[in-house]
Amino acid sequence: MTLNLTADEVLTSTRSVRKRLDFDKPVPREVIMECLDLALQAPTGSNNQGWQFVFVEDEAKKKALADIYRTNGTPYLAMEAPQRGDMRDDRAGAVKSSAEFLNENFEKAPVLMIPCLEGRPDGAEAGMQASYWGSLLPAAWSFMLALRSRGLGSAWTTLHLLGDGERQAAELLGIPFERYTQGGLFPIAYTKGTDFKKAQRLPAEQLAHWDTW
Repeated sequence: MTLNLTADEVLTSTRSVRKRLDFDKPVPREVIMECLDLALQAPTGSNNQGWQFVFVEDEAKKKALADIYRTNGTPYLAMEAPQRGDMRDDRAGAVKSSAEFLNENFEKAPVLMIPCLEGRPDGAEAGMQASYWGSLLPAAWSFMLALRSRGLGSAWTTLHLLGDGERQAAELLGIPFERYTQGGLFPIAYTKGTDFKKAQRLPAEQLAHWDTW
């Protein structure tokens, strides 16, 4: 089922969903593949389409991935959040609580997804890094938008990639580590309710620069 949302509504209400993921409702593969078909329309550098998407339903493998994530996530979440002196501080507690919930329950999501891109940008200069990730991030975000339009949610996480985590995940799932780089770990589930709203953000006027910084 597709929600009756305009493009603007999808863009302004696609949230990082954690506490409102429905762990009990199965996610059909055909729905995921519909979303992936849409995501593959995203732009990619030189039309290389060097992406691969690994979906995990196996309970033991989900648990193993969650444990890799927690190895990095638990100490990270124990750190004090930086104070920014603006409206972002008002949401810091709720964001941390949400992240802690996902850290504790990651494997309960019906499906986990790891997007991968051919090549390894390790140590590359900024221009090459931007070019490289620019060939994967638009597709991953399009996938999240497609999920939202169908009443599903996700959260873009990267903590499992720290330290030796990426290599451990590659070995677990058979991802060719020397050939493909992982871009994140996404829980996928239907959401508890679909009434997501616009987030509080700093005004565009504070973030825009014209002709000079």
